[in-house]
Amino acid sequence: MSRAHVRRLVAGVLTVFFVIAVSATGAWAQSASAPDRIDVTATPIAAFNPRDPSQTRFGALEFRGGLVLRSSYRGFGGFSALYVEPNGERFVSVSDHGTWLRGRIVYRDGRPDQIADAEMAPLLGADGKPLRSRGWYDSESLTERDGTFYVGLERVEQIVRFNYKRDGLLARGEPIPVPPDFKSFTFNKSLECLAAVPKDLPLAGSLVVVTEHSLDAAGNLRSYVLGKGEPTRFSVKRIGNFDASDCALLPSGDLLLLERSFSLLSGLGMRIRRISLAAIKEGAILDGPVLIEADLGYEIDNMEGLSVHRNPVGETVLTLISDDNFLPFQRTLLLQFTLAEP
Repeated sequence: MSRAHVRRLVAGVLTVFFVIAVSATGAWAQSASAPDRIDVTATPIAAFNPRDPSQTRFGALEFRGGLVLRSSYRGFGGFSALYVEPNGERFVSVSDHGTWLRGRIVYRDGRPDQIADAEMAPLLGADGKPLRSRGWYDSESLTERDGTFYVGLERVEQIVRFNYKRDGLLARGEPIPVPPDFKSFTFNKSLECLAAVPKDLPLAGSLVVVTEHSLDAAGNLRSYVLGKGEPTRFSVKRIGNFDASDCALLPSGDLLLLERSFSLLSGLGMRIRRISLAAIKEGAILDGPVLIEADLGYEIDNMEGLSVHRNPVGETVLTLISDDNFLPFQRTLLLQFTLAEP
């Protein structure tokens, strides 16, 4: 049986466990003390297409390398969003169980090789207690601006702000105001994409939100711009059975939307589309070109996190992380690609 067929079989098994995995609160809890230092084992991924290891170009992206991440630490896994610092080394992620992961990507010959200095800690509320202790644990999206992190929490439909620059992983979260219609989102299908727009870009100072699978009347992904007076409501065209799983801004100002599909027949799929930030306006329905699309014939899993940075030679690098749903037959992957600029 080929590797692709094996993965499709595994995808069928996923269906049995999927509802349990996405609804589990988990028994793991931490105190609000110093972060836990953890060991992460990283196994390099030499080729994105195992059927043709010589292939490096996939759509508009060049594969740089990847890692399969493992740890014996019981809270490790479920990573649903990612931020990589501008130097391309230090990173921060959040998990489905309301925890932070941070560490450092070690490179060899320009390819990810190891993870160092890894730590985990719970996301804290304003009272200093873990957010999960009040039922706020399903952290699905993450974005950064000027040292402040914004985390999107599904199920409770909240966005929480953390002063990471000042307090690091011990930062206490402060919920920000959100529109009342957030409460009408589809359960467990909402705050997967957050992008904090920096200065000198269209919509500077705002937060862009794209929902996972909370649909408008036309069947498209309900989306928002927050932080500039009244919210701007727009939609991203839903194509096929793909749903949003994260997003990140390019230096040019375009929004990269990471999408994921799942079905019994085809298993898991991944896609990235490029959406014009400047085209966002009230009532707009936006679409954009596909940069990459891949199925289980490639080295993917449940890809849920995306970050963008520029490396020292000016290349635009995309880093992705997968959510293993805390299941033994899924993997935590970290993948890197370079965008072939037009």
